[in-house]
Amino acid sequence: MIRPTTPLNRVLPILGFAAAHLDEDVSLRALAEQSGLSTFHLQRVFSSAAGETPKQYTLRLRLGRAAVMLIAGDDSVLDIALSCGFQSHEAFCRAFRRRFGMAPSNYRKRGFAAGADRAAARKHAEVVDAAGPCIGLFHISENRRSQENEMPYSIIKKELAPQPVLVVRRRVKRSDIAATIGEALPHIFVYAQQNGIALAGLPFTRYVEMGPGMITMEPGMRVTSAGAASQGEIVADTLPGGPAVTTVHAGPYDKLSDAYAAIEQWMDAEGLVAAGPPWECYLNDPSEYPDPKDWKTEVFWPVES
Repeated sequence: MIRPTTPLNRVLPILGFAAAHLDEDVSLRALAEQSGLSTFHLQRVFSSAAGETPKQYTLRLRLGRAAVMLIAGDDSVLDIALSCGFQSHEAFCRAFRRRFGMAPSNYRKRGFAAGADRAAARKHAEVVDAAGPCIGLFHISENRRSQENEMPYSIIKKELAPQPVLVVRRRVKRSDIAATIGEALPHIFVYAQQNGIALAGLPFTRYVEMGPGMITMEPGMRVTSAGAASQGEIVADTLPGGPAVTTVHAGPYDKLSDAYAAIEQWMDAEGLVAAGPPWECYLNDPSEYPDPKDWKTEVFWPVES
């Protein structure tokens, strides 16, 4: 079956190319040549799908990679600047200070705010590398409903360990769920980087209250330290440990309601009672998997013992 062309799947190859060639020329002109589009058309389509211009996207990734290298390695600031695609030490320091609020040398000296062992530092680097290119794409909608039959769900009960997180709580209309996640996750992502908070996994969204019209939701990032500080609308919290019912949804995010319905039916059949709000964890990222049918999301619903 031929899938319809959308702004997202038109720019996904460019997102991946830019992320893999940050030390090379990834200017708008270079990306346009790579894509076969005019610079004007690429700028318009890219901005529509990614929510930022190609220049903003590549600069964000370069600075994110540099931040990881500063606190997880021992290369000089100049070597880091050049390896991340900056033409000079001065240009790198100016851009870094604008994004992170301090000079690269001070960022390195501070390190992780709550300390991090080598394993945590490696995990943080993996999360930044994996989530950075797609942090604004999670929960993006295809703007169409799948005509395929509902997928079967394998549902199990498992024991969870408590997980420190950073979240932003928003009360929104159902129609604003995707836009809210796409706006909040980048905000949390850069906050963690700015403050030296080690990331521990790909993003999630918790649904605190679900009414017929409005939803209270918490997009968030898993972090290593339980001592992560709250600031403004970003709140340090914990996903609870204990028993939970879980399943994996494969497919577009706008069909996730089917997974929640399947879990509720299973809980009713097993006589289980919910012990808190559910959440969904995104297991892979849209920038690496252009076809929405390959997107995987694990849904968790805490239950009473």
